[in-house]
Amino acid sequence: MTIHRVLTPAGWPRGRGYSHGIEAQGSLVFVAGQVGWDKSQRFPETLLEQLRNALANTLAVLAEAGAGPEHVVRMTWYLCDKREYLTQLQEIGLVYRELMGRSYPAMAVVEVKGLVEDGARIEIETTAVVPRD
Repeated sequence: MTIHRVLTPAGWPRGRGYSHGIEAQGSLVFVAGQVGWDKSQRFPETLLEQLRNALANTLAVLAEAGAGPEHVVRMTWYLCDKREYLTQLQEIGLVYRELMGRSYPAMAVVEVKGLVEDGARIEIETTAVVPRD
């Protein structure tokens, strides 16, 4: 009996050394860090465009488990430039609410020296809890 299921949205390449997400027994959903690239693994130039893609990628993985923004209980955002983030907080809030609604999970935002994928400006790691039937 399996106690988890790997979540890979249709049309996405398989993760290299990671899963895009795991649905665990007990209805916990763990989403690997999602960067701001598109389905062709290309990065747009701006932080806002990358944020939009990273959140959309997160939601695509959550949908594989029957989860949505309302099920997200924790997010960690890793950013390469804190100043860029802080100067765009209002716009970031608009993009967040457009995709995530008024769901506000426990969050941490961390500035890092760099991310593994060249060109990435943001990476978001997420945990969700889906109610049992």
